[in-house]
Amino acid sequence: YVLDDALNEVPIGVPGELYLGGVGVGRGYVGRADLTAERFVPDPFSGRAGARMYRTGDVARFNAQGQIEYLGRVDHQVKVRGFRIELGEVEAALREQAGVQDAVVVADSSPNVGARLVAYVAYGAQGAPLSAAQLRAGLARRLPEYMVPSVFVGLATLPLNASGKVDRRALPAPDEDSGGSEAVYEAPRDERERELAKIWRTLLGRDRIGVHEPFFEIGGHSLLATQLVSRIRDVFGVELPLRSVFLMPTIAQQA
Repeated sequence: YVLDDALNEVPIGVPGELYLGGVGVGRGYVGRADLTAERFVPDPFSGRAGARMYRTGDVARFNAQGQIEYLGRVDHQVKVRGFRIELGEVEAALREQAGVQDAVVVADSSPNVGARLVAYVAYGAQGAPLSAAQLRAGLARRLPEYMVPSVFVGLATLPLNASGKVDRRALPAPDEDSGGSEAVYEAPRDERERELAKIWRTLLGRDRIGVHEPFFEIGGHSLLATQLVSRIRDVFGVELPLRSVFLMPTIAQQA
């Protein structure tokens, strides 16, 4: 069964937690009453008294063909800007892009930007890395905006632990000033651009931002766009509509 938090079956295509029922389910863990209570729960779909089903801790969904697709672990669910995100779903979408050998997505937080997604993409020793813009565009065709990572880190291979699983603690810290933009750095050219750059640096937590780097390619998102408009109003006394950040996403254009 693929169930929601209230043990209701979820529709086709909707992620939920995978449970196993039937005669093959054991009675619990020997000598582990606490773990048994957590993992072996009453089976509401069985007509057998005392029947249990097992919580796997896996996130999955049924596809249109009735097959179960594994998405990740429940403990890899995160909440970013109010949205609950299955990291495995983002990773699966990344792996489908041409040239990507493997991928892992983590959530981290910085004092200025807050919670965000960081994608680590492995291309193999001889692979040709895709640009952040290419990865972002590929994901945008499959996922909503809030599920597209803010930062992409390219690697030859992902670090593994002794059991052959990805060692998330060994992943390198992202370079905050790389930002993922393909634009060549150009410094602010006048006082207006310098003031705007100061606002952007504070919001995005970066030491340097060029005037042609698009806001949403260097860690910006819709919530930060709202804050950007507010700070521009405070500093310049100009009321910009929120859509202007999407239509004019660089410092040069906004200036």
